Amino acid sequence: MPKEKIADAFVAFSESIKSPVRCGVEVKSVRKNDGRLGFRIETSEGAIEANYVVAATGAFQKPIIPALVPESAGIMQMHSTAYRNPDQLPDGAVLVVGAGSSGAQSRMSWCARKTRLSLRRAARPSPAPIPRARLRLVAGCTGKWEAGAPPEGREHVTIAVSGAYGGKTVDFRNLTAEGMTLVGRTEKLDDGEMSFANDLARNIAQGDANYLSVLDEADAFVARNGLDLPEEPEARVIGPDPKCMTDPILKLNLGEAGIASIIWATGFSNDYRWLQVNAFDPKGKPRHQRGVSSEPGVYFLGLPWLSRRGSSFIWGVWHDAKYLAGHIAIQRGYLAYGGRKKAAETV
Repeated sequence: MPKEKIADAFVAFSESIKSPVRCGVEVKSVRKNDGRLGFRIETSEGAIEANYVVAATGAFQKPIIPALVPESAGIMQMHSTAYRNPDQLPDGAVLVVGAGSSGAQSRMSWCARKTRLSLRRAARPSPAPIPRARLRLVAGCTGKWEAGAPPEGREHVTIAVSGAYGGKTVDFRNLTAEGMTLVGRTEKLDDGEMSFANDLARNIAQGDANYLSVLDEADAFVARNGLDLPEEPEARVIGPDPKCMTDPILKLNLGEAGIASIIWATGFSNDYRWLQVNAFDPKGKPRHQRGVSSEPGVYFLGLPWLSRRGSSFIWGVWHDAKYLAGHIAIQRGYLAYGGRKKAAETV
């Protein structure tokens, strides 16, 4: 769905449940009420009192820009969240660091700029064309989206997809035909020379292997259950490795290469400074069990692997939302039964 239809779907849903949505309101702080139920929420439009608070801000809050390139290098730097079109960038080549959705979605506007794309481990759901029916089937019927724990070391792996032109996945090899040069993980800048890890071929091969294993599972499920789905042999075709994979660039002098801009598509970190309650571990990570935090009355929603693989996706978050709503209803029942007098005075 185009972004406009996604927004329209949210509006329609809000209207259907008559939810009192307040747009453009900044939550500045949430604090536990002293000696009574609930919390006081300070916002840009005044205070709100609530007995329960659900932090549904997800995992993409504070853009991360690695401290690798100083301002004195004379190169424009921006996070992918600030990028809109090539006219924002000065003349010259571009280094894009990160090959997840953000890096993949805007790649076409960078290809004309003699772009280098630095990627580390990234999952490639499929080469084009997408075998949509089989992949959707195996993801649903074999419980992949319902998986309750990530494979070791794969708690968060970026997926190279684009929402442009109706949505498609990205085959990194095809990007080289569009004029882009691939490099491995960006490591450091030393005297104007950027170093890249010698892991490009391995990273892409791992993405291919992951995709093919899922396709194998889908084909086996189709055959075992006698489903009427057409075979898609072209989905297994993987093109030859481009030169940048067989003879990787490990060092690049940014000045000599004409690099005038760096786009950091390097993800986000959590930012819960506004949530001033006892719901975090010493490293600032939410302390919770399936979204129920260590601070009674505070809940988390939309975090990766909150309870399953689909927890951080728009269509998959309902599982956790339903669970948390039920938990809140139970807590309200306890208060009505055991603390009726105090609840009546404060709610």
